[in-house]
Amino acid sequence: MAGESSRSQRAYFSLRDDIFAFRLLPGDRFSENDVAERFGISRTPVREALLRLQSEGLVRGHFRNGWEVVPIDLARFEALYDLRTLLETHAAMRLCQQPVSPRVDRSCLEVLAATWQVPPAERLTDGNQVADLDEAFHQAIVCAAGNPEAAAVHQQVTDRIRIIRRLDFAYGERIALTYEEHANILTALLACDGARAVELLTGHIEEGRVEVSRLTTERLEQARTNLERPLSTDAPPRRRRFG
Repeated sequence: MAGESSRSQRAYFSLRDDIFAFRLLPGDRFSENDVAERFGISRTPVREALLRLQSEGLVRGHFRNGWEVVPIDLARFEALYDLRTLLETHAAMRLCQQPVSPRVDRSCLEVLAATWQVPPAERLTDGNQVADLDEAFHQAIVCAAGNPEAAAVHQQVTDRIRIIRRLDFAYGERIALTYEEHANILTALLACDGARAVELLTGHIEEGRVEVSRLTTERLEQARTNLERPLSTDAPPRRRRFG
């Protein structure tokens, strides 16, 4: 059983990475046999991995027609961006309230500043690394506000919009903008200027939402090329899309 679980975990994490790095694009389809052959394992751990990915909204199964990376639903993503804005701006206001609530942890702001308020020469340039740091930045702000339930919801939102957010970091100019915008947000938070922090956060998230509305298949293809990392084995072969 332990071996099956380990094989399922390996398939799960590898397929999830393929989706996040656009080696598998929204709408791409593959079979359980494709995945089983790739990893040299049986279909049982493969199915467990795919069911886990399906529960996270990343893939979906089609009766007798294999599996598909979930196509992008722009209306759903825009709704998630709205929810993200509410959670993060509320957290920003709590971080700036005086007197500071004992549940609020402002110490994280200095830690974040050490990453984001750095000279251009010290900034990271790898899109995948910056994407990971970007998620951590926004999650830290919500967690620092001291409401674990809000933080849990924010984590769920983050998981569901990760594919879209990764697309932003396929382009070099977005990396530079993220550093600048995060640095400005931190300046406002450190100064306890809640109104300014909310304004900056709202604009920052809105830019990401606008990018969602501009998505095209061609841009996704370009993102996969720009972000692709070498794999020890090839991703499952892409097949004709449904429809």
